[in-house]
Amino acid sequence: MFLTNDNKIKWNWLKWGTVIATFLIVTGVLWFDKPIYLFLRNFDCGLWRVFSLVFDAKMWIIVSAIVLLVFYIKKIIKTKPRFRNENHKFSLRVFCRDFIAKTHNSYAFFVLSSVLAASIVGKILKILIGRMRPVFFEALDKTGFVPFSTDWAFNSMPSGHTFASFAGLIMLGLLAPKIKWFTWTLAIVIGLSRICVGAHWPSDVIFGAFIGMVAADFVKAILKHYGAEIAK
Repeated sequence: MFLTNDNKIKWNWLKWGTVIATFLIVTGVLWFDKPIYLFLRNFDCGLWRVFSLVFDAKMWIIVSAIVLLVFYIKKIIKTKPRFRNENHKFSLRVFCRDFIAKTHNSYAFFVLSSVLAASIVGKILKILIGRMRPVFFEALDKTGFVPFSTDWAFNSMPSGHTFASFAGLIMLGLLAPKIKWFTWTLAIVIGLSRICVGAHWPSDVIFGAFIGMVAADFVKAILKHYGAEIAK
């Protein structure tokens, strides 16, 4: 979205993307969140419940970490692992360097890094913003914000499933352009499903999608340009 073919950030595109996303988020909170939410709630179904389990941020991290570990094991079968320092004693730093050196070019490393980056930013924003989830609207006809809350009920914005899924699926699309149409479409469907099940407002999903896209672009740009240094 905001990345050139040679992995450089399109800063002008990012600037306008931020302006547009901010406009949509603010407009959603003030105007279109309720009507769109009520409309999409009519399309709730069992499939979206499966999506809620499969595409959770924690699931993204666990699965990509397992795939990355398997990739590392396959690597050390061919080349010996390094985990001892100059004194021939186990060193966590040496092991971590060896792990990164052997895995930093793998899809799993890119996806895990992207999802982690988006999750850290997203989780912090959830707490700082403290938006009430739609359940308050459905049960009490109440909406609003309770900043600095760690309670799930007040962590609606941005959508966690959305920023994790966009971070992971946009990254996969960037790494494998031939399947980009599928991964990006799936990311959008996942975002919409969060509204259908009543977990988030449309602006929560827009915010989460933007965070995920930006995280994927920045992580790919950094890892591609500084991969050699990271591996040292």
